[in-house]
Amino acid sequence: MSVPEYWSALGRRFGAWQHGRAVRSILDTPPITPLDDGVILFSMIGTAVLLPYLVAVKSLHAQLRRGRIMLLDDGTLTAADKALIDAHCGKPKILTFADIQTAPCPQGNCWERLLAILDLRRDHYVIQLDSDTVTLGPVSEIAAAIEANRSFTLGGGVEDVQHGFMTVPHMIRTIYPDGPIYPHIQSVIEASLRDVPGAADLKYIRGCAGFAGFAKSADGRAMAERFAVDAGRVVGSRFCEWGSEQAASNFVVANDPDPIQLPYERYTNHWEEALPPDPAFIHYIGTYRYDRGSYVASTRRAIAMLQAARAE
Repeated sequence: MSVPEYWSALGRRFGAWQHGRAVRSILDTPPITPLDDGVILFSMIGTAVLLPYLVAVKSLHAQLRRGRIMLLDDGTLTAADKALIDAHCGKPKILTFADIQTAPCPQGNCWERLLAILDLRRDHYVIQLDSDTVTLGPVSEIAAAIEANRSFTLGGGVEDVQHGFMTVPHMIRTIYPDGPIYPHIQSVIEASLRDVPGAADLKYIRGCAGFAGFAKSADGRAMAERFAVDAGRVVGSRFCEWGSEQAASNFVVANDPDPIQLPYERYTNHWEEALPPDPAFIHYIGTYRYDRGSYVASTRRAIAMLQAARAE
């Protein structure tokens, strides 16, 4: 490890320690009052991310003022964890992997999460929320998407946002004329879409599954199953790798009626580049989560806002 890499790793460890201390204060904020209004805030969590998840869901719910909570247990939630969830999230229903049939889609790597959401969308508008997110301001675009029953997705990054929703042929011409641009499975899958049946009539977006909304639809999981069968046949055994579920999420949203790409200056990912000046929502990507103290600062700010709301 080089000297710069050593100091970078040390800084991230210190950032994780700082965040671990700061996030405990979420337990001193008011519980969510769930609303049975046709909206579900859905997440897959485990014991390791319980407190960050409470920041994520409480800060979003406080701004959106819609919905009730449902969860998928990654298999590690303890009885004590579930008691905290009950106290802070209005006793939500918690699913297990055994509750979700995956075939003909893969198992693992978040596919159970996506398929549970798509089953729920038959009767609800469902928002997928990662635990490493923080909402810091009004989310009027999300409220409007719910009212119009339009699916949405967070952009993957600055370049991805510029592409937006594309037909598959346009994506291949623009991004993948010579095949995958890197070996990660998402790139491999995206480049392979040129060979799936009906590609000319299909769409795609290079979005982020960390925050996505799925409009109420009788189609349920049909589009995800089509994707798994057709793209899986082209890609082969690698199709089940981590990242395939994100590609499926992007595909489903892109092929829903009139979907929305959230404005990146307000709904953003924390990469190596500087954040927009006043984002409403930040997704703290794992590799860069603790860089530059941003996650700690956002967590403290969200908790302070929740505590101030209680004082009012």
